[in-house]
Amino acid sequence: MPSIRPCLWFDHQAEEAARFYVSVFPNSKVGTISHYGEVGPRPKGSVMTVEFELDGHGFIALNGGPQFTFTEAISLSIDCKNQDEVDRYWQKLSAGGSEQPCGWVKDKYGVSWQVVPIALMEMLNDPDPKKVNRVTQAMLQMKKIDIATLERAYEGSSSR
Repeated sequence: MPSIRPCLWFDHQAEEAARFYVSVFPNSKVGTISHYGEVGPRPKGSVMTVEFELDGHGFIALNGGPQFTFTEAISLSIDCKNQDEVDRYWQKLSAGGSEQPCGWVKDKYGVSWQVVPIALMEMLNDPDPKKVNRVTQAMLQMKKIDIATLERAYEGSSSR
């Protein structure tokens, strides 16, 4: 079966971004780095692609130039097992970037991430539509997801 890897297009920050992402996620590493040759289109010897892994998932970063930029039309989603993971990824990925609504963050390179607790997905898949509606309403008020607040909404309690 062929391997499928996202390729992230950067202007000139592919290696810097790959090294940053590897520093954020456990079990990650930078792999092969290729360089442009005589033919270009970028300067000879400059980084063309960087292969890297984030927690065992393969990616490619490409220095392709400024003509394309990232949008929220595609994002990378992180399934977090607890609030500590949500807080850690949120803090690292939002540094130099921007916090977005509903658990989304745009990093300093413009890549959009969804920092999502597994508990949120479980609550949103509950068969009780009233619980789902309360959790959804609570989530819509957040930037970084707060699991305790979602749990109170899920149970129908508004007290802190």
